Amino acid sequence: MATLVCFHAHPDDEAIATGGLMLRASKLGHRVVLVSATRGEVGEPQHGVLDDGEHLAARRAAELEQACNLLGADPPHFLGYEDSGMMGEPTNHNPACFWQADFDEASDRLAAILDEVSADVFTIYDDNGGYGHPDHIQVHRVGLAAARTFGIEYVYESTINRTRALEQMRQARESGLFPEEETEEFEGDPEFGMHAEHLRYELDVSDLAVEKKAAIAVHRSQVGPESFFLSMPDVAFTSFFGFESFALPGVRNTGGPERVTILPGLEPER
Repeated sequence: MATLVCFHAHPDDEAIATGGLMLRASKLGHRVVLVSATRGEVGEPQHGVLDDGEHLAARRAAELEQACNLLGADPPHFLGYEDSGMMGEPTNHNPACFWQADFDEASDRLAAILDEVSADVFTIYDDNGGYGHPDHIQVHRVGLAAARTFGIEYVYESTINRTRALEQMRQARESGLFPEEETEEFEGDPEFGMHAEHLRYELDVSDLAVEKKAAIAVHRSQVGPESFFLSMPDVAFTSFFGFESFALPGVRNTGGPERVTILPGLEPER
């Protein structure tokens, strides 16, 4: 059996972006390890979720441990940096944030974890971090360097299939599932995901969508019942989140992704 390591920026990213992959790998008997660069310190908590005096970072770390349990993963590893916030925010200048991390030190910390767990398959984000968040971009950069240091054969860039997402947004708007203002944000963002022609694999996890949704739901401090993720019917959720997209580092213009049920390196016979 192999060891899959998924490297993410903040708690809840794992369930949204690679929850299906983690579930599938676990069900096939592989070891699944989650590394989070931060504890999501500057996220915006849902109203009334935190107890008096409770720190958001502690709550998000506890939620992440719950999600890992649902996804069949080991308890999470934390790289030890603070949340940088969205690009251009003052929090980007926090010397303790991931965006300001010493690159060599951060990649060495991550490589040490990869070595400790004997990683075989590793996921990071695409070079724009999926949507331009500084911590996500840093996950790509630091993750790629650590993978090269450790020498992992199978490295995948988790991203968003922009082509499919835009069509789904259009259909959702036309059907009245979401109002126009909620879909325009994605449609008008040129940094959102990657076009299908640059993807290598489209992972079909539609059979795991209900379990994936449950893992997202435990992140109560960030994802409320009225959120985009939880407010839609299960059928719609499966349509939106029943596929996970992956590119290969440095490989583009693939002609479109191959649809698979598990990524190479995690096949049952391995």
